[in-house]
Amino acid sequence: MEESEVGKETDLAAAGAELLPDGRRGLRLKGWEIESSNRPILTSLAIQEWEEKLGTTHMPEMVFGESCLSLLHVASGVKIQFNTFDALKGWKQESLPPVEVPAAAKWKSRSKPFQQVVLDYDYTFTTPYCGSEAIEPDQQKPASENACSNLLWEDCDDQIDLAVLSSKEPILFYDEVILYEDELADSGVSLLTVKVRVMPSCWFLLLRFWLRVDGALMRLRDTRVYCSFTDDNAKPVILRQICWREATMQSLAAKGLPSDSASYSDPNLISQKLPIITQKTQKLNLSL
Repeated sequence: MEESEVGKETDLAAAGAELLPDGRRGLRLKGWEIESSNRPILTSLAIQEWEEKLGTTHMPEMVFGESCLSLLHVASGVKIQFNTFDALKGWKQESLPPVEVPAAAKWKSRSKPFQQVVLDYDYTFTTPYCGSEAIEPDQQKPASENACSNLLWEDCDDQIDLAVLSSKEPILFYDEVILYEDELADSGVSLLTVKVRVMPSCWFLLLRFWLRVDGALMRLRDTRVYCSFTDDNAKPVILRQICWREATMQSLAAKGLPSDSASYSDPNLISQKLPIITQKTQKLNLSL
């Protein structure tokens, strides 16, 4: 066994964590069962089925429909999940107007009306999706006794303590799950991913929608979710921070920033330079 694997087993044992059985990727820790799944892109037949369910004929180039991340709080049955179908359902419901690229103006001026290409959908696949929540039924209870109410996120003034994430705690589990991706006909990128990190004191995840339309627009929609582990008798509190940023390439150039798309290949480097469109923090209290 490699030294790194021995060290990881030691960290897991010290934290009271255990890996999930049956080859599943994830772990159990402090009353949570955290699992990720990275699966291949959907087949053409599955894509057709999804199009029918979503009521659309447009889908991203790469749809990882069976990939997901789930976090189950066993005692309360509360399950937080990040999946592709719900994310695309959010895209379809929001239905933003198409982003107009610089070339579109030329097409309109040169083309006759019957030759113009009309986009009637948001080809960037921008989604307001922040995750899916549900209460898993307790198999030991009659169906009539299981909770059926919707989970409620409440706006709050609390903030996620990002300093905790910079501590030297061992990372017991980490994964990145791609939900869908599109290269916008080689004119940019549209990408939805979720990353999770589990440490002895907490778990933290980042759901990120990243859009770059070359020569036109950049959009970043981040959802950060954080849970600090508590004593067994205490109610866990989950914080969710939603932050949307957006800017046109023209507005960035006006601030003296580069106007070429090649300078913006990494959202981590540009995120703080994009103005905030909306931001809020919410709290989810779990009942035991």
